[in-house]
Amino acid sequence: MSAPSRFDRGHTDDLMSFLAASPSPYHAVANAAERLEKAGFRQVAETDAWDGTTGGRYVLRGGAIVAWYVPEGAEPHTPFRIIGAHTDSPNLRVKPRPDTGAHGWRQVAVEIYGGPLLNSWLDRDLGLAGRLTLRDGSTRLVNIDRPLLRVPQLAIHLDRSVSSEGLKLDKQRHLQPIWGLGNDVRDGDLIAFLEEETGIGAGEVTGWDLMTHSVEAPAYLGRDGELLAGPRMDNLLSVHSGVAALAALAGGDLPCIPVLAAFDHEENGSQSDTGADGPLLGSVLERSVFARGGSYEDRARAFAGTVCLSSDTGHAVHPNYAERHDPTHHPRVNGGPILKVNVNNRYATDGSGRSVFAAACEKADVPFQTFVSNNSMPCGTTIGPITAARHGIMTVDIGVAILSMHSARELCGVDDPHLLANSLVAFLAG
Repeated sequence: MSAPSRFDRGHTDDLMSFLAASPSPYHAVANAAERLEKAGFRQVAETDAWDGTTGGRYVLRGGAIVAWYVPEGAEPHTPFRIIGAHTDSPNLRVKPRPDTGAHGWRQVAVEIYGGPLLNSWLDRDLGLAGRLTLRDGSTRLVNIDRPLLRVPQLAIHLDRSVSSEGLKLDKQRHLQPIWGLGNDVRDGDLIAFLEEETGIGAGEVTGWDLMTHSVEAPAYLGRDGELLAGPRMDNLLSVHSGVAALAALAGGDLPCIPVLAAFDHEENGSQSDTGADGPLLGSVLERSVFARGGSYEDRARAFAGTVCLSSDTGHAVHPNYAERHDPTHHPRVNGGPILKVNVNNRYATDGSGRSVFAAACEKADVPFQTFVSNNSMPCGTTIGPITAARHGIMTVDIGVAILSMHSARELCGVDDPHLLANSLVAFLAG
């Protein structure tokens, strides 16, 4: 196989399309699967027996996808090279009884998912997307990608202290979006509306996993267009780069088995059957070993030689709040991917892991930066430590530096996505 083409700013153009088409984790994995299919991958069901033939495979489970490529000549004990990421983002999610309202306004009852910057959801035109479950147990994706909902902020005339004392939001009372007028709020109105919009028969929807999203499209920003503003970069930016890197290597003669594992529910702890703290990744890796005729000994050997890059966004230095960052670690946008370090294991990176990532970046001719938190600021975490502890594999935390993390609309540099993708190709190639 010839060396895969290097990604450039065209990769960022494609990222914008991916972000816009993926308003929920379910849409994200469907779009990832479509791209992998074009690269020759095929879906396998967890309920089927797996064979050990070479080629690309993927498993879908809810809002998660695990994809892998078995090259010619792979032994049962061949180690894996894994890119880990997550498909979910903080947002407002529809409650089981969504129909509500007061004082002539029709509203949708929502619950806060993850840790969003709540103010970023105010006075923003919102669509509604997710998954509908039908009476026969099948599911249907839905995406109302037009202005449907809005969380109106209180006028300054009714809150004179907001500019001096800051905005204070009650999560229960102040974040329920409006979607119309009327005093006759009836249970079932929202779901009946979605059934009509999607052409599903009335009364066929018996379950739903729905969430709001900003309908404003991703856009280049700045005098010279060197910035990208858009939704859900945390962490669909990494999912997109991981899919591109894995697809670029399909058909190659590789010393390892490249894997993409994009999980759901990272933003609320990863403890689910589709989260990084669940059994999905371990099950897929083990079944791949056993399908190629391997034993438990082969499984142990493969895992011992496996490395995972946990790719998630991180914090670029903020020009208005530079004191919040470590004084000697100021990652900048368009400066290349970041290596995340925390000695209290909120990130899984150690010195050996740093060496692995540095080698991949050198091979790809990609610069990289290091991120460490200010000692006075609590450090966030990722799927990295979970993956390392659950599966006993070396894990390295990396990502792309952004601003406005957990906002409804985040900001990154236009070069960092393709720089990340190029480093991931070099890493997966072994």
